[in-house]
Amino acid sequence: MGFWEVTLKLLQGLEQTCLIFALTLVLALPLGLVISFGSMSKFKPLAYITKIFVWIIRGVPLMLQVIIVFYVPGFLFGTPLFSRFGSVVAAFVINYACYFSEIYRGGIESISKGQYEAGQVLGMTKTQVFFKVILMQVVKRILAPMSNEIITLVKDTALARVIMIVEIIQAAQNFAAYGLMWPLFYTAVFYLIFVGLLSLLFGYFEKKLNYYKA
Repeated sequence: MGFWEVTLKLLQGLEQTCLIFALTLVLALPLGLVISFGSMSKFKPLAYITKIFVWIIRGVPLMLQVIIVFYVPGFLFGTPLFSRFGSVVAAFVINYACYFSEIYRGGIESISKGQYEAGQVLGMTKTQVFFKVILMQVVKRILAPMSNEIITLVKDTALARVIMIVEIIQAAQNFAAYGLMWPLFYTAVFYLIFVGLLSLLFGYFEKKLNYYKA
């Protein structure tokens, strides 16, 4: 089996990897912000429930969460709640939303309360203060930890193969049936390019936000 044929198969697997990555990011980023507001809520029952939920999700391995989302509904109700791909995306979104929520919470709580008070003195509502004064400062502070989580997400997509989603690692492992092991190591090139592009992108954003000094 030739190099280009292997490359083509790996690119097909990479397509699934990129799709899982993109859907997780698009859904988990806003959901994480919602969860962070829940954990910071002044309504104590909501805050406690949210913090316990985040603690459970962060404490259970992502691979196990993928298995639970796909198999447990079938055991309980006789039919899966999601398809294999849908189960992977659902598990990834919930998991990463909880991690993102803690990063959001840390960034928001790091802003001095005096800035909120100053904005209100100027006649701004709390919502206006948050979006016009606080938000970009929070983005500046959370960009580095958020970029680390997003880069980790790229590599975590390989866990989708636990329920037989053919992402790039699974595509490479399929060549083992032909006695080929080198495609598995070849996948490192794809990951390095993917992560390298993300690193350049985050570096660009950091430079753009340099005028927001911590």
